[in-house]
Order: sequence, then structure tokens, then C-alpha cells
Amino acid sequence: MNFSIDSTVTLNNGIKMPQLGLGVWQINNAGAAQSVEWAIKHGYRAIDTAKQYGNEAGVGAGLTKALADNGLKREDIFLTTKIFNGDQGYESTLEQFDGQLKNLQTDYVDLLLIHWPVDGKYLDTWKALEKIYQEGKARAIGVSNFNVTRLKDILKNGSVKPAVDQMEFNPLCQEGDIKNFCQENNIHLEAWSPLGGGTVLNDERLKKIADKYHKSVAQIILRWDLQQGIITIPKSVHEERIVQNANIYDFELSDDDVNEIKGYDEEKRSLWYGGFKWHGNPTGASDAVQDWDDSTEYAK
Repeated sequence: MNFSIDSTVTLNNGIKMPQLGLGVWQINNAGAAQSVEWAIKHGYRAIDTAKQYGNEAGVGAGLTKALADNGLKREDIFLTTKIFNGDQGYESTLEQFDGQLKNLQTDYVDLLLIHWPVDGKYLDTWKALEKIYQEGKARAIGVSNFNVTRLKDILKNGSVKPAVDQMEFNPLCQEGDIKNFCQENNIHLEAWSPLGGGTVLNDERLKKIADKYHKSVAQIILRWDLQQGIITIPKSVHEERIVQNANIYDFELSDDDVNEIKGYDEEKRSLWYGGFKWHGNPTGASDAVQDWDDSTEYAK
């Protein structure tokens, strides 16, 4: 099973998406810009952000600089962003999306996702994504945090099949029903929080497997994702960790070890909004665009 940092999966509309990318959740604009620059310098070709993260402008600045520094073109990078909960609905999604493109310093994204399934709005939001897709402002569209019921709702009512469902996915949270449904319907599963917010890194069972391969626990988890065909977007603000997270192409997990890790599932989510529902902050989880100290500095 040969992989490299250039390995891609083919989405259901024929677009190729890198299987490994950089995530930038909970990073301010300056940190996001720097992480994007490091990642692209070290061979990453996929970047994942969201309006809610409050760092689209930082990502845009980092991407523009990294392209120039590395002699790359915009089409060499696969850029993902997401529709903010507060912008959902047909007209509001269309109105707000151009501002996201401006912050990202681009005229299109490669993948546009609905960030959360806001009840009563996500079907209208999907119609807006279909329009954005038809206009060429997104090369592919998909969803994030959608369970099987809501995926079926999109499939029943939409005219474009989601290319991706981005879910929390790691050894302790494997979302078996959603994973199986996506596989059956040619929707790619993408892992956010593949390292479990860092908590999974302390699992003694994974440490034992890591020792066997002379790798870190993080490298074992990311390789496990790749071997299952899952797109994965680990986050880091440290250059050496960004490099380490991509150092997963010189070994292969045995089938026994892949299956061993599959047995660790505890359905243990670190974050969930009202059991796949969003009724206006029912759980106290933040539903605002993060406002960083450097937000004004990076605003366009």
C-alpha cells in the first residue's frame, strides 16, 4: 500500500483531493498564516479552515506568501472552508460567501462544506452551495458533522451529492454508522480531530503499537487513517510537528494492527452540538466567529 504526501483520493465528481492536509482550528491569524507557510514548504497541498475559526484572513495571507515563496500556483493547493452557522440559509449563504473568498485571497475554494446541520436551514444552505458549485466558486461541496439521517435528507432533497462528510474521527471516536453509509454512497469521510485533541496520544495501547514501528502515536493514527482511505487534517502550530505528522510514508501498519485499533472505539466525542442538532446554542458550545487579537490586523 504505497502512499506519499502527494497521495490523493478521487471525490465523486472526479476531483482529486490530497489525503493529508493541515487543519487550523483554534489558531489565530498570525499562527494560521505561519502554519500554512510551513506546511506548504514541507509538501502539504491541502489546507482546511472555516469562517467560525476566525482565521480565514490569516490562511489567505499565509497561502499567498507560500505560493510565492515556493514557486507554486493557486491550483497546486486544495483549499477547504465552511459556511458559518450564523450565515446559514439560501440568500445569507450566498451573500456572505464572497466575503470569505476575499479573506482567503482567492476567487474559488476547492471544497466548501456546511459546518454544522443547523435545523430548519441546512437544506436551504445546501441549495446555496449547489449554486456556488455551479458558478465555479467551489470545485466540490460537502458537509461536516452530518449524521446518517441528515445525509439522507441532503441526498433526497438536493441535486448534487455531497463529496465529503467531515467528522470527528479518531481511534476512540470512529463513527461506524456514518463511515459505512459514506462508503456505500461514494461520499468520502474526512477526519477532523484525528488525534483526539491530543488525548488519544496518551493511550497505552497505541503507545505499544507505536513502539513496535518506532513511530510516534500521532504517526500511527494518521497512517491508520490513510490505510482506511480516510482524509485526515491534523492541526499543529509547530514546524517540527507539521513535519513529523507527514513522516508516515516509510512504514505500513499490518492488517492485524489496523483491526486492533478499530477495536478501541468508545464512541467518545469531544464536542457535539445537541446530538447533531443546532437550535441556537443548546449545549453552551460556542457558536460565534472567533475574534482573535489580530483579527483587525488581518482584515481586508
